[in-house]
Amino acid sequence: MNEKAPFLRLAKRENINKRNVWLIRAAAFFTALVLGGLIFVIAGADPINAYGSLLEGSLGNPAGLRQVIKVATPLLGTALALAPCFKMKYWNIGAEGQITMGAVGASYLALSFGDTWNSFLLLPAMAIMGVIFGGLWSGIPAAFKARYGTNETLFTLMMNYIAIGIVGWLQGGPWEGKPGSQIIPMFKPAAVLPRIMGVHIGWILVLILTAIMFIYMNYTKHGYEIAVLGESENTARYAGMNVTKVTIRTALLSGGISGLVGFMVASGANMTLYASVAGGVGFTAITVAWLSQLNPLGMIFISLLLAVLSKGASTLQTSLAVPASISDIITGIILLCMLGCEFFINYKIILRESKNKEGQK
Repeated sequence: MNEKAPFLRLAKRENINKRNVWLIRAAAFFTALVLGGLIFVIAGADPINAYGSLLEGSLGNPAGLRQVIKVATPLLGTALALAPCFKMKYWNIGAEGQITMGAVGASYLALSFGDTWNSFLLLPAMAIMGVIFGGLWSGIPAAFKARYGTNETLFTLMMNYIAIGIVGWLQGGPWEGKPGSQIIPMFKPAAVLPRIMGVHIGWILVLILTAIMFIYMNYTKHGYEIAVLGESENTARYAGMNVTKVTIRTALLSGGISGLVGFMVASGANMTLYASVAGGVGFTAITVAWLSQLNPLGMIFISLLLAVLSKGASTLQTSLAVPASISDIITGIILLCMLGCEFFINYKIILRESKNKEGQK
């Protein structure tokens, strides 16, 4: 008897082909554009003109395109850093602090040896120092997790604020430039990343890193161990894996890549160090990683999409007198729809069947 069956229920999808997956995602993106268009109408702007201005301001001229690449570079790099941890079900929410500490390590060499070392020696040394500082900052909560079973989500999150506090102390203390300024001096030219096509070469390094991480996560023993541990810690132990070693190694890798991003931001984009050097990238990159399903190649598209929305905001304000904050609303709608579509990819809604009236006259 189905009299008390619910009107609708959820069922886990066992198998869904890639074509249907992408159709669902395309429908979600189209829905987001429609909802965003309604926001533009409420704000008093023509949706077609608004979307056109947004694209024109970010992709329609060389200067805008350079800014898009500049914004997308740290997003992509940080998402790559988080992917191994998330695949392992180790929730590293501390990329913001790891980027900051990587920038601190790189800045130490830039400020100490910017006048005496040439760029061929100084820049690689800064990159290595950034990797070390970021890796060690990530390794602290990983070691506590492995040894004492602490909650890595809270631990890594709190480490962010400690890192920011350290930079604040450096700004007003040992590394302060002009007394009372609370500003760290700009880097010397030898400590600044060179530019290609108007953007610092960090974007090339990140693209190379994307290819490396794709291979690492899909075709190496370490990547296999990360995947198995993410599925089941007991299975990993049964297979003879050293769970503690894999956990700490993956956390060090994640923090090291984040530290490398910190070096690129400090040396390539800002040419100095300040407390908000990470600029929220560590948190936004979490969204990039999840929307791409932890696929390094998919992260390229998501990072560029968010960068386009970020850069196009200023054009909306100047050309259509639409508040730049509208772009943040549109970004939120797109992210909400894209994340929400994963529900329909993993689950299906089944309506209650009507009573069988066969045989009734």
